[in-house]
Amino acid sequence: MMTPASPDRPRIWTDVRLEAEAVALLEPHATLVAGGDAALLPGCTVAIITALIDASGAWMDAAGDSLRAICRPGIGVDNIDIAAATKRGILVINTPDGPTESTAEHAVALLLALAKQVVASDRVLRTEGWRAARLRGIEVRGKTLGIVGLGRIGRRVAQICRQGLGMHVVAYDPPVPDETFAAMDVARAATLDDLLPHAQFLSLHCALTPETRHLIGARELGLLPPGALLINVSRGAVVDQAALIAALSDGRLAGAGLDVFDPEPLPDDHPLLRLPNVILTPHIASYTADGARAMHIGVAQQVVQLLRGERPPHIVNPEAW
Repeated sequence: MMTPASPDRPRIWTDVRLEAEAVALLEPHATLVAGGDAALLPGCTVAIITALIDASGAWMDAAGDSLRAICRPGIGVDNIDIAAATKRGILVINTPDGPTESTAEHAVALLLALAKQVVASDRVLRTEGWRAARLRGIEVRGKTLGIVGLGRIGRRVAQICRQGLGMHVVAYDPPVPDETFAAMDVARAATLDDLLPHAQFLSLHCALTPETRHLIGARELGLLPPGALLINVSRGAVVDQAALIAALSDGRLAGAGLDVFDPEPLPDDHPLLRLPNVILTPHIASYTADGARAMHIGVAQQVVQLLRGERPPHIVNPEAW
């Protein structure tokens, strides 16, 4: 139930189906405007948005001068024009800790599903019968996992795969100090080109920035060893999707597990949907009961802090504070 509006009460616009606990935190402090109706955005103090909202400067201007913060449950803020928000004095707030465990576990689930031919075997068994379902998988123990991006999620994936699965882990992330690599028993690759030829599995965990857009293209895919498998739970545009489809189609890449795409939602006639060596999930890596709860409560707590005049802990553009 939403709290009735009043003229002096802040309004929070959202297209997110917020968890009940998050709603309970917000309702004493503001009126929730749920449902994502753009016509109801003007005059709102805070917007809590999904990745489907194109939060451009024009979108912010449509919201009006009352908009003080744009909040994303999760890490990625690539659908928000940060420079435009900062110019207008609008805070961009995220919840970087919320999706870590769920997203990392999803990446490992895709890795294992590819290695063990889980989805392909299920499909063959259902359509061709027991005797036809004899696809050969591989063991991951002792294999090399290459990680691009050793942030919260990348570190957790490295930990699960190194300690739990007995994989050799090599990572590429220039800003991360040597001490982090050493503490995790993860080998450091000086360059992406140094990493790729050794990565029997390649898992992507970097943010989408101008520098990382199409970071993995035809040349990079060609550097992977024969039979390599790619996992992407970061952002679709980190990979050149046309190059990925070509590599999957001609066998240069044995398979891929993808939770993110370019564009999203994935069109019904997209070529990826027709490839048998790909496992696809609809951007749900962080969307577990635990993950959603952590992200939604994390956003709600920071919005309450903001409305009280306190500084939220996870401001992407602190210069706007």
